[in-house]
Parts: sequence; C-alpha cells; structure tokens
Amino acid sequence: MMLALFFAAAVAMKPAPAPPPDLTAPPADAQKSADGLVSKPLEVGTPAEHPGNGDYIHIRYAVWKASDGSVVDYTRTEGTSFVEAAKLLPGMREMFEQMTPGEKCRAWIPASLGGGKIASGETFVVDGQLVDIVHPPAAPADVAAPPADATKTSSGLAYKVLLPGSGTVHPKGYSKVVVHYSGWTTDGRMFDTSVLRGEPAELGLDRVIPGWTEGIQLMTEGEKVRFWIPQKIAYKGQPGMPAGMLVFDVELIKIR
Repeated sequence: MMLALFFAAAVAMKPAPAPPPDLTAPPADAQKSADGLVSKPLEVGTPAEHPGNGDYIHIRYAVWKASDGSVVDYTRTEGTSFVEAAKLLPGMREMFEQMTPGEKCRAWIPASLGGGKIASGETFVVDGQLVDIVHPPAAPADVAAPPADATKTSSGLAYKVLLPGSGTVHPKGYSKVVVHYSGWTTDGRMFDTSVLRGEPAELGLDRVIPGWTEGIQLMTEGEKVRFWIPQKIAYKGQPGMPAGMLVFDVELIKIR
C-alpha cells in the first residue's frame, strides 16, 4: 500500500540542458553561506513564504558537474517534479528553502553539502525554480493513542467517525474502493498520503494491510474515519515498512 511520494507531471521529454557560462566560477555578486553554499538569484519570486520543515515542493531543476559540465540530473518533462524538500541533497534543500514560489536560482554545491552523493573535490551546479509549496496534512492531535471515545474491535483496531457517510452499503473484503487517505506513525510522522498527489487511490481490500481490510468494511460512501491500527494488523514488522501502531485518516469516496 505504500505509494511513491515523488513523481514527474507532464508528457513531452526534454533534451539535456547545456551548462551555464559561469559553471566553474561563481560571479562576484553570488552569495556564500557559512556552510559553503554559493547561490545567485536568477529571477525574483513572489515575496510570500519559503518551504518549511516537512513541506513538499513542485520544482524544475538541472544539475551539472562543475569539473566537466556533464549533466547529473534534470527535470525531463515540461512539467514539474514533486518532492519532499527534506529528501533533496542537503545543498539543494538549503537552496530551495531560501526561495519563494516563482523564484529561479543558481547554486554551487560543494561535496560537504552533497549528502555523500558528490565526490570529494567536486562541485554540483544547480539551476532551480521553485514553482509552488504544498503543505502536508497535519498530524491529528490524538495521533499518539486512540481517545476514550474511539470504538475498538476484537482485533485491536480502534476507530472514530470524523464525518458520517451518505449511504448504507458497506464494502466487502474483496471490494475495490476509491479513497483519499493520510497515514502517520504515533510520533506524528506522516509516511504516506494521497492528498498531496491530488488524486484518490483505488485499492482492492484483499490486497491491503489487514487493518484496512477490516476497517474500510465498516464504512459507507462519503464517510471519513480515523483508524488506529496495531502493528499486528498493519505491516507486522516488515523491513522497510512503517513500524508500530499506525494512524490513518480515510475518506471512502466510492465502492466499485
């Protein structure tokens, strides 16, 4: 059920961009931060907000090696890349966190800000545009444990209706459903959401974690429910999956 939180939105593929003329030597008016990042604004953005901790951003970018001008990576479509700012290279994260929507900037990133991805003595040069900022759903106030008024089932699943549904039909254990959802660990860390992707997910209830199979069968179309799912009916300690009790806000949009 874990879905990727990074995607490129658009169609036509773009050719690799040519390196900028000041690839190997930042201009005199470039700014240098205390940690070694060198940057120069190329186009002014909207003077509003900067990306914050936990925010997601739509960006366009190109990255070259300063040593030879070779392309490391770039946005390959006419659209944007959608990424959690915290998962960028440290130097790229710092660069975009200094920007506002619409701004374009060039940065020279030393190996010390490469997160182990830039070879010693090498510099990455980045042209980036911050298109917009998307704030993730906030963790619920009761994310740490089910409140006293939550309903509990014999499996250990706890749930609370946030918004009643409009129908009377419930999904079956083999039904396909269309849902919007967000999931957090009990320390408030969001690990997955359909909301940021801007489109609901279609899932088979026989192909998700047991807590989802049980919980969504309790819902009707239009209903929104918060679930507290113990590890034994979540990912059961599988490596690489969120551990412990998981908390999901789920909206059942449609039963197929």
